[in-house]
Amino acid sequence: MNEEQAVLDFFSKAENLPLGLSVAQLMDEVRVRMNNQFWQQLLPLIETSLQQTRAEWVISATEDRNTHSELLGLHFNLTSNQEIYLRPMIEQQLMGGVWRIYFGLIWSGTPSPAHLNLPEVGLLKTALEKAGLKHNENFPGWQWTKLYPRRRDFLLRLSNDPQTLLEEAAKPLHSLLADFGVALAETNAALRSAPHSMAISLDQLRSRKPAQSSE
Repeated sequence: MNEEQAVLDFFSKAENLPLGLSVAQLMDEVRVRMNNQFWQQLLPLIETSLQQTRAEWVISATEDRNTHSELLGLHFNLTSNQEIYLRPMIEQQLMGGVWRIYFGLIWSGTPSPAHLNLPEVGLLKTALEKAGLKHNENFPGWQWTKLYPRRRDFLLRLSNDPQTLLEEAAKPLHSLLADFGVALAETNAALRSAPHSMAISLDQLRSRKPAQSSE
């Protein structure tokens, strides 16, 4: 009998079940706490890299709309007052009962047909697609990472070697900005001059998650 089976047998006994349920609930709270710590630690790491590239972005943490004490990711915001633009983001999504991290570019609000028909928008979308990123109406480019923020292996890495894990998590965004930063800046400049449209809230836009797809 292996160790895991022995633990399962122990907590399956009627006299040990209350203890097992209490431990499980506490561990769920530990997972949430460590999940928040991950996003809190990732934010300054990415901010430091942005300072080095002098990018005109500020980053804010994304909270769960239903549980504001839980963080779900990071969104970039232009320092200007521009209403409609494309922003880098990295966030976790619950798919099939498992949390997974994805990243990409998301609209800051609802683009108008005039926005969508800009040559710069089309060129950027095509370049992202050629690079292997997925897309839909809200995300001109997005992709899954290999990180599952509440799984055992992730949490052990976060506890034992957080710097390496954080650098791995930040790498997709660094690559995105390195490869498409110039095109993104040109696209947002073009969007700044395009006619304005009625914009929905960020919460409404975030509710439209990427559809589940195969690897």
